Amino acid sequence: MRFDIVTIFPQLLEHAMQYGVLGRALDSGLLRVGVHNLRDYCHDRHRQVDDTPYGGGPGMVMKPEPFFEAVNALRTDGHGEARVVLLSPQGQAFDQETARRLSRCSRMILLCARYEGVDERVRETLVDEEISIGDYVLSGGEFAALVVMDAVARMVDGVLGNEQSADQESHAQGLLEYPQYTRPATYNGLAVPDILIHGHHEQIRYWRRLQALKRTLQRRPDLLGRAELTDEDWQILGTL
Repeated sequence: MRFDIVTIFPQLLEHAMQYGVLGRALDSGLLRVGVHNLRDYCHDRHRQVDDTPYGGGPGMVMKPEPFFEAVNALRTDGHGEARVVLLSPQGQAFDQETARRLSRCSRMILLCARYEGVDERVRETLVDEEISIGDYVLSGGEFAALVVMDAVARMVDGVLGNEQSADQESHAQGLLEYPQYTRPATYNGLAVPDILIHGHHEQIRYWRRLQALKRTLQRRPDLLGRAELTDEDWQILGTL
């Protein structure tokens, strides 16, 4: 899978992608990423990417021309078709299902806005969809782009190594993840649940499902309405 990111701060992204899951996926060749400076698609002496808004108002608005030129250049660069995504607080809420859907794309172009946002003509005619990572305001789309890339990359075959990891994480099945423990068995008087040490596989499986359902019910009951629940899950919920 390939990501192309259009930004005015390419070094911010290049540095962050050297670590963790993204770094390993890039090193292994499972992911390819191109980071493109939006100012390279400006033709004035100052390489200006923003201007004052028509009608007045505070702040600056990002100009349409550099975005159109950048996307048109990327669409004809020989790397294949791409889904163009604008990171925007006005976009669809990003969730695990969106990450799963986007992981089926062979290529994505992520547009990182700043200031008061982008000229509406970019939104109306250039992008395929807008994505928001939450109901809050960031300084720019770069951090949102990293979030989207990391979540989508984890869904790509081979990136995590252990394919069960993606299936068992929080939100992967619509539920929060069950509690996890590691050595030592007792620390500061706090002990690992005995069933995880001495229980057999079926007991552990049931305990983990019970804990996932309980935690979701307590912390994010809204998720239960969208989760794929089995008959056993409904029986467990009836006891909580």
